[in-house]
Amino acid sequence: MGKSRVPLFDELARSEFDGQPGRGGRDGTTTTAANEISVDFDQTQEAYKSKDSLELLRSLVVFKLCSYDFLVDKNKEVNGRTKLLGQKAFNQFMKMTFYGQFVAGEDHMAIRPLIQKNQAFGVGSVLDYSVEEDISQEEAEQKEMDSCVSAAEKESIGKREKKYKAHKQFGDRRGGVTGARTYFYANEAKCDQHMETFIKCIKASGGSSMDGFSAVKMTALGRPQFLLQFSEVLVKWRRFFTFLASQQGKDGMEALEQRLELKQLQESLTKLGAEGDFSGWFSGRKEECSGTIDVLDWNSLIDDRTKISDLLVVPNVELGKLEPLLETFTVEEERQMKRMLQRMDVLVKHANENGVRLMVDAEQTYFQPAISRLTLEMQRIYNREKPVIFNTYQCYLKEAFDNVTMDVELSRREGWHFAAKLVRGAYMYQERERAEEIGYEDPINPDYESTNRMYHRCLDYVLDEIALSGNANVMVASHNEDTVKHTLRRMNELGLVPTDNKVYFGQLLGMCDQISFPLGQAGFPVYKYVPYGPVNEVMPYLSRRAQENRGFMRGAQKERDLLWQELKRRLASGELLYRPAY
Repeated sequence: MGKSRVPLFDELARSEFDGQPGRGGRDGTTTTAANEISVDFDQTQEAYKSKDSLELLRSLVVFKLCSYDFLVDKNKEVNGRTKLLGQKAFNQFMKMTFYGQFVAGEDHMAIRPLIQKNQAFGVGSVLDYSVEEDISQEEAEQKEMDSCVSAAEKESIGKREKKYKAHKQFGDRRGGVTGARTYFYANEAKCDQHMETFIKCIKASGGSSMDGFSAVKMTALGRPQFLLQFSEVLVKWRRFFTFLASQQGKDGMEALEQRLELKQLQESLTKLGAEGDFSGWFSGRKEECSGTIDVLDWNSLIDDRTKISDLLVVPNVELGKLEPLLETFTVEEERQMKRMLQRMDVLVKHANENGVRLMVDAEQTYFQPAISRLTLEMQRIYNREKPVIFNTYQCYLKEAFDNVTMDVELSRREGWHFAAKLVRGAYMYQERERAEEIGYEDPINPDYESTNRMYHRCLDYVLDEIALSGNANVMVASHNEDTVKHTLRRMNELGLVPTDNKVYFGQLLGMCDQISFPLGQAGFPVYKYVPYGPVNEVMPYLSRRAQENRGFMRGAQKERDLLWQELKRRLASGELLYRPAY
């Protein structure tokens, strides 16, 4: 169709972004053929040249401690006993061990030396203020129920799908989640505080490096009730498109291959009580209309709705009509929804002003359709000149490839920069348990291998788009060495070079340095996710990071072997007192 549409919620202000310079330098690079680059992940001297020997020893000790189940499972009790030494001694102990390994510092000034050191060795930063409220499970469940169930919903029994309703037994969204911060809604003033915190993080990122990222979470910026409701609307409209496609004999195809005959669609929607000539909805002039529409054209049906509550209208196939998701919608609820969008818009503008890119983290599948759609709307506004906002795609989801391909195609049609972070996913155990307990289809791929295939399929698609148009960008956020090598191989095949600054790599601070630093020294744009915050307030994050590392380190014998290898090399060569120079 090719028509450039007005983004949803067009009352938000627009601005454009002036791009940052890319990184250069190819220290440690091996040229295998013309324009081909190979990176050796087994050269310990190169991998750990940014670390002194005490830092290497700390990594070994911490990784070993993370492998002991009783220490990880009882970390709160262990921390409580350690605190008997006194707060000052406890803080010092943590900075010498877990905190020092995985957290950059207490505030934006304290983290600057580490960020600048990493950058000197070719590794950038994604700043992530990792403080979260340390509340009980009961408090978390109560906050979730209070913030996800509106007065209108209580009057709409039976209309809401169980997946997109709050359930108390899963109200504590921290359960089974190892690496992601979790926010619970308290009130609008608290959301404003979260926004101010993110602004400080953005400014710290801009002040510490010239091409950094800052991570944000949508659930920190507003009442999650709206994310649940809007997600249900988006899913039902998409499902209705699939239903209409099956009615026209188009089922079984990839999402973008399904095209509906507009004449038949007009008849179907009219039967449901929708009014108007839908040909005019899908093209600027009727004579330009091809007579068919795809799922992206279909999604445009809600783009012209500027009153947010008007979005919450869904097709009811059984009753044969369009109906509101909720019977009533209060003025205050409308305001709360709009405030969430306005806070996000404020963050993007601050990112523009500070030369920072925003990484919108993924969350649970019952929130994610709304989060992705709202992020996409921001991309349509702000990614016109350069990639400013990156959406996150969880490749353990069965629908990951469809989501990636549809968003890439929309960016093609509308002429903005597609920008993605690809992850495997952080909510698998929680999502599976919730689906089984409540009774809906498990959204997660059946096993690790199928997730790997999905990850590489999505990655290959975006890499092909980068080679084809140059208007796509991707962060390969993975600790999997095979995935990183696959990316390098595909880049060589496609003629993509590091200085294009289109393909980024990302790992967590304190993990997989043997991947991050060789990539950075070879000139690839590579970033560490850099958590920071006061020791006591980051403890919930550190507790879950220890749990994540327990599983990770069991399968990461190579990293420990390389650390030992480098320590022994330094001892044998008289470099045990080595200190990085930069």
